[in-house]
Amino acid sequence: MDNIVRSGLLAVLAGAVVAVLAFVPFVAVSYRRRGRLTLGRALLWAAAAVYFWAIWTYTLIPLPDSEVYRCAGVNLHPFAFVDEVRSAVAVSGRYLTDPVVLQVALNVLLFAPLGFFLRVLGGRGILIAGLVGFATSGIIETTQLTGVWGIFPCAYRVFDVDDLFANTGGALLGSILAFVVPAQHRGVDRAPDAETPRPVTRRRRLLGLVCDVVGVWLVGVAVAVVVQAVLVLRGGDASSFSTDDVASLSGTVAAAGLWLGMVLATGRSIGDLATRVRFTNGVLPAWVARPLRFATGAGAYAILEALPTPWSLLALVLALVTAALLIVWPDGRGLTGWIGRRRLVDDRAGVVSPTVDRRARAR
Repeated sequence: MDNIVRSGLLAVLAGAVVAVLAFVPFVAVSYRRRGRLTLGRALLWAAAAVYFWAIWTYTLIPLPDSEVYRCAGVNLHPFAFVDEVRSAVAVSGRYLTDPVVLQVALNVLLFAPLGFFLRVLGGRGILIAGLVGFATSGIIETTQLTGVWGIFPCAYRVFDVDDLFANTGGALLGSILAFVVPAQHRGVDRAPDAETPRPVTRRRRLLGLVCDVVGVWLVGVAVAVVVQAVLVLRGGDASSFSTDDVASLSGTVAAAGLWLGMVLATGRSIGDLATRVRFTNGVLPAWVARPLRFATGAGAYAILEALPTPWSLLALVLALVTAALLIVWPDGRGLTGWIGRRRLVDDRAGVVSPTVDRRARAR
């Protein structure tokens, strides 16, 4: 049981890491391929990321201890499980709870999500599900048979040709079950209404803000890790890896510089570009409005938080004010829109929030 829990936790952790790394590109692709990002589809992709790692953690982990290593057996006789199930049930009298039956059922269930995700998220049919299921199962079984491709002297888990059939059957079953999802919600083809303008809502604005925060953090961490690695290789102290001021400052400057360059060049942050929103001109010239957009965005917060305490407190105050203003206005124009009298619009055709349109007509 401990191994099952450990494998599950490892899969969730690895899936979460992948989800964070792919978050901003995922949002951008969703808005360009489907015109929006729904919670249900985001959760499906997150589940697929966790499932991808779960296949490997549950089939390959834990690796054996070299001190107590024992070679496992091999079954090369197809459909031997039929006789095994018949014999086991004859002895136990249990059709659903016998361990041999459960072993076969779990092999099927483990690969059912693969076929489901291939159809719903990838738009692939039952043939591809069967081929991918068979190939994936084959790679796993071969990895076990070869002792992780020669790392161990022999197979540390039983190579069973019947697992190939059970896993492939699971993928086929999952592909069939995926038909319960309406056709318009399956596949990765561009939605017919992908270029239809949509209102800019608070939720959409907050999503863009999250993209900025996550993006700034990822860029900052990546640059800091690279800089710190260079410093360590050049003779620095490895123990200072997480606290080195030079690496941290380099990451902050790189992230803020990227966001500043993007805002000055386009007038929009990376979060704005991902969610396909832009500000109208308002009353300020571009050379004032664009630096203002940066000053009230995630890039500026990164700089302020890296400075001494009084400046970091200012960053916190600005973040709270911006968050509050996102809630006040239906289109989430925030501090930038309030100062410059600018509105957020959809970049496909300049559609604003219906609530904002009603207020404008009322005036």
